[in-house]
Amino acid sequence: MAERKVLCVKLKKELPGLEEPPFDTELGRKIYENVSQEAWDSWTEFCKMLLNEYRLNPARREDQEVIVKQMDQYFFGEGVAPPKEYVPPAQK
Repeated sequence: MAERKVLCVKLKKELPGLEEPPFDTELGRKIYENVSQEAWDSWTEFCKMLLNEYRLNPARREDQEVIVKQMDQYFFGEGVAPPKEYVPPAQK
């Protein structure tokens, strides 16, 4: 089967898309149709930082709502910035 391509809203170019929607919601479908695998991978790394910096627990509904809101902004809004206190790890 040919690789599915999308015009990625985040990276502004045609790239391989996700193999399936990341979750079964309207936002999951929107991401599947408009976000490349490369952009999704960069989101997962950014999300790890958010989870750690804000001490979010993905099992808590309130924290899930924060993550979903950040994800929507990351792909379809103005984007999101790391927390003010965030210090990137030193390059090796």
